[in-house]
Amino acid sequence: MKFNRPPVVALIIALAISMPLLAQEAVDLDAVHRIRTEALQNSQVMEHLFYLTDVSGSRLTNSPGFFTAAEWIVKRLGEWGITARQEKWGPFGRGWTYTRFSAHMLEPQSTPLIGAPLAYTPGTNGPVSGDAVIVAIANENDFAKYKGMLRGKIVLLGPGRELQMSLQPLATRRTDTDLATLAQAPDAGGGRGQAPPGTAAIGGGRQGGPGGGNQQLVRALNKFLADEGVAVAVRVGAGRSEGGTVFAQGGGTRDIKDPVPPPMVTLTPEHYNRIARLLDHKIPVKLEFDIQARFVDDRTDSVNVIGEIPGGRKRDEIVMIGAHLDSWHSGTGATDNAAGSAVMIEVMRILKTLNLRLDRTVRLALWSGEEQGILGSRAYVADHFAAREDMKLKSEHARLSGYFNVDNGSGKIRGIYLQGNDAMRPIFQAWLKPFEDLGATTISIRNTGGTDHLSFDAVGLPGFQFIQDPLEYDSRTHHSNMDVYDRVQRADMMQMAAIVASFVYNTANRDALLPRKPLPKPQPAPAQQQPPTNAPAATPSTGAAAAAR
Repeated sequence: MKFNRPPVVALIIALAISMPLLAQEAVDLDAVHRIRTEALQNSQVMEHLFYLTDVSGSRLTNSPGFFTAAEWIVKRLGEWGITARQEKWGPFGRGWTYTRFSAHMLEPQSTPLIGAPLAYTPGTNGPVSGDAVIVAIANENDFAKYKGMLRGKIVLLGPGRELQMSLQPLATRRTDTDLATLAQAPDAGGGRGQAPPGTAAIGGGRQGGPGGGNQQLVRALNKFLADEGVAVAVRVGAGRSEGGTVFAQGGGTRDIKDPVPPPMVTLTPEHYNRIARLLDHKIPVKLEFDIQARFVDDRTDSVNVIGEIPGGRKRDEIVMIGAHLDSWHSGTGATDNAAGSAVMIEVMRILKTLNLRLDRTVRLALWSGEEQGILGSRAYVADHFAAREDMKLKSEHARLSGYFNVDNGSGKIRGIYLQGNDAMRPIFQAWLKPFEDLGATTISIRNTGGTDHLSFDAVGLPGFQFIQDPLEYDSRTHHSNMDVYDRVQRADMMQMAAIVASFVYNTANRDALLPRKPLPKPQPAPAQQQPPTNAPAATPSTGAAAAAR
């Protein structure tokens, strides 16, 4: 039986049904389909990665490899009709590079040693050999025990490191249980910015041997070793170093005023431990090193690489994407973070190739100085938007819709961190929906730290990092000699480019800017920790910001 409803009642019912639909975030599925097709069927992302890694090599900030990569990016973007430039910031400090590393045990048997030089330490000026000795230095009072005894020696800084066999796989993907846990809000009182499972810390972690994170002791030790005429100082590979993988970062600093240590290297624990055992048994050991390394003092300012696709009717408003271009030096910085840089370059190629309508301007930024404490992005944000120290807003602050970052290796995107901005949840739900079949489903209210989106979030701008599969990032590649092209997963890179390009398209064309959290209060920093900016500044800080990623 059919009942005729009064027209007014019918209208009320229709409005009640349609209102949730009207409130939903609009998604242009035709544009998303075109982006997916281009990203997954015509990808050039691994070609970008090749030029950033195999061709440019490692990209320590202000090294020749870094500037080679920056120049290539500007040229490549220009070939696609995208305006690009290197934007100076600073001061950063001196650069450093090395071109040769050779290490051998000569006695009691000849054998090659696996290791790497530590950044910001000099070379050996040809092969040097000497007797190995071990020192035990816990503080500056211990220097007196070795004064006058170390000249010409190859000094092992501390005992070996006991290794435990691991039965865990080196590479992992996030399980449904992992993602479900990540989607839950952290317990109250659990601390802000706690790093979720499968993440790492920036700024280097600890090198093996004395000093650890005590920068004052490290500087004093470096001066003592240099004054004593040590031929080479050797640290045991710390943390995850084993099985031929060595995690190498800095031994000295980029500040020209700090003491320059003797040549410093890190060895894989298996080789370091053998030397230590021989010495413990009073069996003499002779080692030989040949290191060609040099400081680069001709420019103390650095650059970020900026590319831009102008928008249409809202071209004064901006959508930004970014990743850090710099790396450490023992590998070619493939997963950290040529992967993120290559994805963002590919996003710009996709948008330009498809000639999609973009109401807002899309701006790419590839940062330097991330490994020393997200310095390049902090300087850029201070120059264009606001400095976190005083929160004096510049005109572009009101015109930035959002910033999206990739910097957790080459694992595919599984979702996104809200960074505490719950107003973004329904928006990201709508944007991720077309990519559920590619494994991207999770939205986490949690903060994630340690990379360049923090520079934006710190001044009240929407800045986001994607949730990624960890793969081998923590176990094998992050800051290691194994961080090379072959450890990057092609299919994951293609998936990331598709999702980021879609997010950029949606952000550029939605009616309103992305919602923001309340503006934070200024965060004054101690004078010695003031960040570099584009204006003249004091000597750069030499500490690394070890924020959990």
